[in-house]
Amino acid sequence: MTSDRLNQLHPLPPGLVAVTGGECTGKTSLLRRLSGDRARLSGEEIAPNVQWLDLALLGRDDELPEHVWESLHEVSPQWDAELHNDLIEALSLEQHLGKKLYMLSAGSRRKVALVGLLACGAAVTCLDQPYSALDRASIEVVRDFLREAAGHPIRTWVIADYEADPHLPWSRVLSLD
Repeated sequence: MTSDRLNQLHPLPPGLVAVTGGECTGKTSLLRRLSGDRARLSGEEIAPNVQWLDLALLGRDDELPEHVWESLHEVSPQWDAELHNDLIEALSLEQHLGKKLYMLSAGSRRKVALVGLLACGAAVTCLDQPYSALDRASIEVVRDFLREAAGHPIRTWVIADYEADPHLPWSRVLSLD
């Protein structure tokens, strides 16, 4: 079933692609397959650079935010250092630099992951419920970033959530319900 859903996404258009559905409909599985098994999609080659990260940063409690960003930076040749620094400020993460992830709230952990994914510069970036556990101001920062990213001529943002954010200009919406 996931392969059929993946094929419905292809070819991926530039801009924003929403993958919507309720609990246990396969949104996260689809993002993981897209980022990890992309070469097995009916022999069709897609973007060579796909990035996904569990926004909860499970299993990384003893790491610092800087470690998360360093690990993404190492595999992201198009890393945008200026954007990275701007997002740290915009998402109010300066106060958490040097703290281990277990010391952060769920929202702050997710903001750490989002900063890395938004700055990574991947051809395809997958975001799983990007607004979950965020405060209103942080949601607006992420929404503004995505609104601007929607116009990119070659990059794609695949965003999984219960519904497509009505404030964003979607290139495609795939419902898993």
